[in-house]
Amino acid sequence: MPTLPKRSRIYQNHHFDSTRWDYFESRDDDIIVATSYKAGTTWTQAIVAHLLFPDGNFPAAPAEMSSWLDMRIMPLEVILNRLKTQTHRRFIKTHLPLDGMFYNEKIKYLYIARDARDVFMSLWNHYKGMKDEFFTLMNMLPGRVGDELPRPPDDIHTFWQNWITRGSFEWETDGWPYWSHLSNVQSWWNFRHLPNIQLFHYNDMLENTEREVRRMAAFLEIDVPENAWVDIIKAVSFAEMKRQGELYAPGGGHFWKGGAQTFLHKGTNGRWRDVLSDKEMSLYEAACDRALTPECREWLGNGGTI
Repeated sequence: MPTLPKRSRIYQNHHFDSTRWDYFESRDDDIIVATSYKAGTTWTQAIVAHLLFPDGNFPAAPAEMSSWLDMRIMPLEVILNRLKTQTHRRFIKTHLPLDGMFYNEKIKYLYIARDARDVFMSLWNHYKGMKDEFFTLMNMLPGRVGDELPRPPDDIHTFWQNWITRGSFEWETDGWPYWSHLSNVQSWWNFRHLPNIQLFHYNDMLENTEREVRRMAAFLEIDVPENAWVDIIKAVSFAEMKRQGELYAPGGGHFWKGGAQTFLHKGTNGRWRDVLSDKEMSLYEAACDRALTPECREWLGNGGTI
């Protein structure tokens, strides 16, 4: 019998609380959409929504259909009641590492990974685009554990220095003031052999979207009419999702300056090449050495079907 994931850590900070999963009542056909952050979460939620509803006639906006259960902002009872009343196949979002996550052999887990440097560039846009009211909500909402979420620094290089060399939890060595991207990926990579966990890479999704979406459909055992594929792939293109940003962005993009257009920024890779110096890249190499196995590191940097 293969070793199965077990929750061995509690993750609680300004954003999330892993203990909220203690109250989750699963169904055998549930889908979990998991990433660390800024690695294709919203994109994958949109893909799953279109696979489940190939005509695009959603019962609610995908971000509302696919609740982020561990996020502290929405009262837990609201999330649980929403999930309980859903009659369609459910797909729930998480940003938790697998060592802090609910696991059930019967449900499906989609994990999306992305090169840490690309995640960083997207996170910088996300972080500096937040409205003041979002920081107030994160920091003043009762029940926060740990430090406040600080305002972003003025300089991207200061943010990189902190993000790549400091951990927010005592067992992490990168990710401050959020949580470790690298440890998050490694936690899921360790269980990639399990039949109900499938890893996808942002590079591959960009390179051949249809191939990867079809792979998701096969893994999720969703039978999509062949004549629906053209419309699905168009609908989940970055250009089309940005055009309908309010439909896909969490909360319609309300918490970001510039709204959904800020949240759905560029969707591209490689922008770090014009930003990070050789010295800053050495910090990245050291962080990977600390947190990743060689095989996981190779895949995280390049992608490829697992």
